Amino acid sequence: MKSNRLYRLVIALMTVGACLGASATIPPGYYSSLDGKSGQALKNAIHDLTLRHTVLSYYSLWNYFPETDCYPENKNKVWDMYSDYNYYFGNTRGMNREHSLPKSWWAPSGENENTVLYPSYTDLMHLYPADAEANTAKYYWPLGEVSSITFNNGVTKVGTPKTGQGGGCSQVFEPDNRYKGDFARTYFYMACTYQHYNWRHTYMLTNNNWKTLNDWSVDLLCRWARNDAVSDKEVARNDAVQKCQNNRNPFIDIPELFEYIWGNRQGQVFNLSEVGMTNDTTTYTGDPELIAPIQDTVLDFGEVALGKSLDYILFVKGYALNNPLSVQIYRYDYEMFSIPVSSISRTMANSPEGYPLKITYTPTSIGEHTARLLISDGGLVGSVGVELRARCMPVPTLTQLVALPATGITSTGYTANWNASNEEVDYYVITRTVYNRETGDIRTETANTDNASTTSYTFNDRQPGETHTYYVQSFCLGYMSPPSNVITIDASGVTGVMASKPLQVLTMDGGIVIKCSESMGSANIYNMAGQVVRHIDNLQNDMMIDLPRGIYLLTTSSSREAWKVIVN
Repeated sequence: MKSNRLYRLVIALMTVGACLGASATIPPGYYSSLDGKSGQALKNAIHDLTLRHTVLSYYSLWNYFPETDCYPENKNKVWDMYSDYNYYFGNTRGMNREHSLPKSWWAPSGENENTVLYPSYTDLMHLYPADAEANTAKYYWPLGEVSSITFNNGVTKVGTPKTGQGGGCSQVFEPDNRYKGDFARTYFYMACTYQHYNWRHTYMLTNNNWKTLNDWSVDLLCRWARNDAVSDKEVARNDAVQKCQNNRNPFIDIPELFEYIWGNRQGQVFNLSEVGMTNDTTTYTGDPELIAPIQDTVLDFGEVALGKSLDYILFVKGYALNNPLSVQIYRYDYEMFSIPVSSISRTMANSPEGYPLKITYTPTSIGEHTARLLISDGGLVGSVGVELRARCMPVPTLTQLVALPATGITSTGYTANWNASNEEVDYYVITRTVYNRETGDIRTETANTDNASTTSYTFNDRQPGETHTYYVQSFCLGYMSPPSNVITIDASGVTGVMASKPLQVLTMDGGIVIKCSESMGSANIYNMAGQVVRHIDNLQNDMMIDLPRGIYLLTTSSSREAWKVIVN
């Protein structure tokens, strides 16, 4: 990362930290919807309560971590639950933004995993700053207890699981004892908030089961939650996250809650009074209240390139409001931010879902921009203010990268490599195609590095008989560089440059569509009998080729790889 980007990051950390300084509290009546429920109805109520939160920008997360993941006695120091190394905000080189519940479990690679389609991608409740080496070792392995260690830095352990654990995985990730309860309560939150997901990997999770967590993971997480009680760190982090995305982790506020869904009190009716939550912070007084957002919430849009815009959804939720709410943006650079309405009906604001207020940042000049959203009326005493912050950057110039041959090739994995970009970039995107010659299956997927400080990415999911190819692009502020050359790792493990012209073949009814960065030269299409059914003198981008229903192989004069095509 270049020094000017680092300077801007330091400024952003200072401003966000100043705004988040005051501690949050549980809004009045926040948990009233859980009262009197049991079993699946209770879990559904938690889902409805926690899902509707402000979905943050992935690029702004480092602006929030200084408040959510710092030491109380030294707010400049990163509290890393993956290592005991000393990291400090303003210079977090060697750290990643880690999804404690791996993103590959819910989103197929390349399927818009970082959009509002998957709000879990930026949910701070399970995103933590993490030592990059530990994060790489952790990979997408499930939580568990290690019987034979393959990685150990004193805090993070990875290795073969104990009997009955792992969900079929060869490795598990075991955190330090002081953080096992933290991760258990994080997974409880994720299992409720995103219970509607169709899970791609089910090592710890299940589809079509209201409990979401499978039996072995329930046993593990319940035990961890009981043995490692809620800490001051978790309470402080829960308060800080609320001021960022306007929801809370109920399993931190109510430590006994998991027992009613997965533990020793399954089937029992949950009552707030039985867990000691009967004061004014958890029950309504009957007066109009604004549950979300809370005073001095900070929405940081991060960096946005000139000419682009970015939306945030802020859920405005109240109770017993007796008039419409008034909403307006004012102060400073208010003209850079916009909202589609000036008032919100009390009916929509009082609804269990709340009102999704879209806030759009559309910069017209380069620089730092701030404004304030004011929410008033509705019968409220006073008003609630939300801080809006963003930075507009010049449109980046990104040149083509050079992919390098893979290293560390084994029967189960390899490391993709490339030359670093000469420009300032956010991260790198690795696109790979996996072709299994035995089954004929072919898939294309993407992986992102967490930042621009690394020029390699390790894959640990290679299977026998597979040929892998990859190319690399740099990403900055919503823009991507042209695809690099393509590297091939064939079934025997030999690597080489396949071509400097990446090719994608998209199927359609009655044929295929060609996607390529430039002309691919001549091409042949073969049927499964090995006969040439179509010859193309010059294969071009967006070329449509009509083909009868069937299975084909496509080869080009500029590529070593054959492409399998299925036409329906």
